[in-house]
Amino acid sequence: MGNLVAKLLTVGAVLAASAIAHKATDSTWKFVTGSDSPANPEDPDIDLKEAVAFAVLSGAFVGLARMLANRQSSRVIAKASGKNSEQVADKTN
Repeated sequence: MGNLVAKLLTVGAVLAASAIAHKATDSTWKFVTGSDSPANPEDPDIDLKEAVAFAVLSGAFVGLARMLANRQSSRVIAKASGKNSEQVADKTN
């Protein structure tokens, strides 16, 4: 499998994971607070505590999703190319 294909697969996985993380963030926010997530946390009308809490939650979810997507795509690429996962991760990241 070419290096370009591996990078495209990784980018696709990360984009999908980010979209899922965004949905998970909104759902978790609504479950915990009972209200919709802030449309724009940078808006000065939103309470600072709420904006910071939302930024921490969304950052954690997106970071976790990206890491899991990168790990899984490295495993899939390594299996398809017959290489070690560590070698593939170094080339695609």
